[in-house]
Amino acid sequence: MNLKRLLVNSALLIFGVMGSQYSSAAKDLPLDPDNTVYKRMVTQGPATRIIETLYKCPVTVRNHRLSAVGKITATDGTVITMPAETALQKGLGPSSANLYSECAQITPKNASEVSTGDVPLVVVDPDGEIITGYIVADNYYEMWVNGKLVSVDNTPYTPFNSAIVKFKVKRPYTMAFLLVDWDEQLGLGMEQFPVPVTEKTSQWYPGDGGLIAKFSDGTVTDSSWKAQTFYIAPLNDPSEVVEKGNVHDTPQKGRVHPFAKKPDCKDQCFAVHYPIPEKWQTKRFNDLSWPRAWEYTDEDIGVNNLPAYTRYPELFSGARWIWTQNLVFDNVVIARKTVR
Repeated sequence: MNLKRLLVNSALLIFGVMGSQYSSAAKDLPLDPDNTVYKRMVTQGPATRIIETLYKCPVTVRNHRLSAVGKITATDGTVITMPAETALQKGLGPSSANLYSECAQITPKNASEVSTGDVPLVVVDPDGEIITGYIVADNYYEMWVNGKLVSVDNTPYTPFNSAIVKFKVKRPYTMAFLLVDWDEQLGLGMEQFPVPVTEKTSQWYPGDGGLIAKFSDGTVTDSSWKAQTFYIAPLNDPSEVVEKGNVHDTPQKGRVHPFAKKPDCKDQCFAVHYPIPEKWQTKRFNDLSWPRAWEYTDEDIGVNNLPAYTRYPELFSGARWIWTQNLVFDNVVIARKTVR
């Protein structure tokens, strides 16, 4: 055996032993097998608005904010959709079924008034089990099961809504959520709060996100999920984002309100972005190196008076609000869970 072949065979043997920690999902990855290498992209200032709103509430409600979409160019020339490229913008479906929606005028008083009979069934596996789930996302979600799109939030910003989903699948299966804390100051990760803006309030307010969900097979959102961030803002300086392996952290910024440090850069704030990897929705995608989701309380999320959630405690019992480790500055998140 020549030296070259000996080296190749040795390398294959070493990878077979040391690489056994990686699943076959690594074949699907466009990046390194452990998925730790991401290209950081930096932007500064506001995005250019290209869509005024993805959704307009057909009735008058107290707190309806327009879900605008914009484009911004990073310092390396990459053009980025703000706040995110979504299935909703692309016209993909199915649209979410309403648990609670002021815009659709579906507002059950309690769980006893909730019916799932008319919720469309999305078939992932014809010989699978039927699973029903209840979802609240701040603000937008889209849900994929084994790479199939099963639910797209029909109200991407506000008023806050909640959804019911029903799908048929075999275990093990993988759920993947794209989650967006929507911007009003596109590209800056900020919104108006409170509304309306007065001299004593601010239009430069970093919002916060959150996802809670519970499914009929016993699956709930909690820290066993994986959660990765892809858009971090507003920042006084890009150096405020510290990369530790595959963790994108902002350790000096504060993780929840009221402890989050609001920057004073306003329309000159920076944002750090990471490209969303291909096939993140699929069962075979390798998320082994992603950080675990962080759990948050109702008080952290600020939902104590949110009827889309608080009217139905039985439907969310045992589930926890999750996000990445920074609830305030992480604005686009992917959360994944493989159910065995």
